Amino acid sequence: MVLIYVLGALSMLAPVVLVPLAAVRWAPAVRQSRMAERLRVAVAGLTDAFGRLGAALVVALAGCAAVVAICWPLGEALSRLEPTVDHAVFDYVHARRVEAWADINSFVTALGDRYPLKWVTVVAAVGFAIAWRRRRWWIPLLAMPMQFVVEQYTQQILALTVDRGHPPTDLGTYPSGGCARVMLTFGTIAVLAGLTWKIPRRGRVALVTALAVLASVEGYTRIYAERHWFTDVIGGWIFGALLLGVMVLTVLVAEGRVRTPAGPATAVPVRVATTT
Repeated sequence: MVLIYVLGALSMLAPVVLVPLAAVRWAPAVRQSRMAERLRVAVAGLTDAFGRLGAALVVALAGCAAVVAICWPLGEALSRLEPTVDHAVFDYVHARRVEAWADINSFVTALGDRYPLKWVTVVAAVGFAIAWRRRRWWIPLLAMPMQFVVEQYTQQILALTVDRGHPPTDLGTYPSGGCARVMLTFGTIAVLAGLTWKIPRRGRVALVTALAVLASVEGYTRIYAERHWFTDVIGGWIFGALLLGVMVLTVLVAEGRVRTPAGPATAVPVRVATTT
């Protein structure tokens, strides 16, 4: 029984350690990678062809299609682990279930439900629109509802295509929508906050760390509250992270923050003298 509480503590402590470490070691390499450079070039081409809003729409649609293409076979693979992994985890938790701790987990896990996050979405959309009144105020007004709708319908597509069933105690299925909604809603808020105010690097890392803690705790509570199989939560984390990446890129493209690096020919401007 002690192991269950240890895992609960780890769900909070592990992101606090791993996220800053990833920010130091991996994030700079990703930003400077050839793939990131190609992505910036592709986005620049889309922006030239369709404008910022059109390019953002293409990125959102293509990104959602890519997420489904990745998470569909992932869900089929995770489904094969249900008899050996999911049932074992479920039986272990169910046999050691403590009602008081279960009540706390049921209360916390409600954060990932659609109803409370719907109101978080509305308040954030209006708040950021007001904060952006002197700039492109329509971006947060579209981005916040968009992330809510995109998660809902993309998750439903995966639930129908994988169709893996659910635990005997609840109707939760693959992928865990609660984990994905927490990541997508608060992740989009964090991105808009970073575009609204000048947040130092440590502050940005702290925001990402807080987001990872929320998603990790949500996954733990979904398992302890017996609302999802263990592999549903794993799938929900992956699904939510991929979809958040699509949403972040969509917002950055609409805001014009994705720029191609200056090439050799444009690195040093050439002045041409003219005579009159």
